[in-house]
Amino acid sequence: MSSKEAFQQELDARHDKYERLVKLSRDITVESKRTIFLLHRITSAPDMEEILTESEVKLDGVRQKILQVAQELSVEDMHQFHRAITTGLQEYVEAVSFQHFIKTRSLISMDEINKQLIFSTEDNGKENKTPSSDAQDKQCGTWRLRITPVDYLLGVADLTGELMRMCINSVGNGDIDTPFEVSQFLRQVYDGFSFIGNTGPYEVSKKLYTLKQSLAKVENACYALKVRGSEIPKHMLADVFSVKTEMIDQEEGIS
Repeated sequence: MSSKEAFQQELDARHDKYERLVKLSRDITVESKRTIFLLHRITSAPDMEEILTESEVKLDGVRQKILQVAQELSVEDMHQFHRAITTGLQEYVEAVSFQHFIKTRSLISMDEINKQLIFSTEDNGKENKTPSSDAQDKQCGTWRLRITPVDYLLGVADLTGELMRMCINSVGNGDIDTPFEVSQFLRQVYDGFSFIGNTGPYEVSKKLYTLKQSLAKVENACYALKVRGSEIPKHMLADVFSVKTEMIDQEEGIS
């Protein structure tokens, strides 16, 4: 009976921890989405640096939530609880990579993201950018959470949809350079995913179709801008972009 009670207590503790992680993942998802919505304002905001600074503050808040996840998993095998936190981590990768693209017009690496997720007690949960081993982590009172390759790939795949929306907003504000920059970037991302093909996880192959759609919409919009851009007033370019997108959706049978 004592062994049975011990097993019951252990199972209850694991179930409670799983539920806490699900709630934290939900909070991370919500705050990451808010950061993405904020970054979309950058196409129409007069002060880009102000938006980037505010987004960094929001991402710091998200990292504090990730710190709580790291503390929950400090003595656990992360992969046993991965299903509870994967949605939030993917959304965080999407938000961080979106911000990085706006700053540098390039893709942030998985190593760069993981370096931001090393936390210490000295700075009260703020990021410690100096890498350390797991043994040193336990001695120094630090926590870390590693983004898995699958979470990283799925987050980057979702990023392509946000870049497509940024194109629409940019064209609406008379910016005809951003769509061509995004188009070139999306081609590179699509080429990278094409190398994975069906050899990767099932979720990645599913995202590949959505990525291809986003690329097609941006490329068709760039074609319309290149061919008809000189004869259409800038304030009407967004309408041309939207019509092109709707036509593609109807051809694909989405709408």
